[in-house]
Amino acid sequence: MASSHPDHHWRCVLFLSLAALGCAADLLTKSWVFQWRGMPTPNNEWWIWEGVLGIETAINTGALFGMGQGQVFFFATVSFFAIGGILYWVFLGHVTRDLLVTVALGLILGGILGNLYDRLGFWGQCGVRDWILIRYRSFTWPNFNIADSLLVVGAGILMWHAYRGGKPAAEPSGSDVSVKAESSAN
Repeated sequence: MASSHPDHHWRCVLFLSLAALGCAADLLTKSWVFQWRGMPTPNNEWWIWEGVLGIETAINTGALFGMGQGQVFFFATVSFFAIGGILYWVFLGHVTRDLLVTVALGLILGGILGNLYDRLGFWGQCGVRDWILIRYRSFTWPNFNIADSLLVVGAGILMWHAYRGGKPAAEPSGSDVSVKAESSAN
């Protein structure tokens, strides 16, 4: 059953907009960087901040930090289940009552879609195109992309939301309102 929350419609539009814009930003940046820098080759780094932040193309046939290399279709299947769960939660559940969760899920869906496009080989090869390079001294963080950033930010928002008790920031529950009314009457 769809949510009857008064803001459900515009929050669904916000959710879909974040997902579409996030996915588009990811796919456009990957396309541009790979056209500019080409396929991965040794020493193909281009530095924005020398030795710290740069661009280097990489192909990841696994998942987070390159784990599960070669399991492209397994991770694609997991992505489809995640998409189904998120869409169910947003359109048929009551998640849109909470703006923060709606935003987080929009970002996560955008990230899933961007990486799923790559995993399914729509760009010509089955593997996720990564290009953001971060290094600190001798430590190099695994290359990532905009979709990965969307996933991490969305997950971070959900964790922060859960940490603070999962209550919508701008919408106190009915018991909070009645407690405040009773305390002000005394």
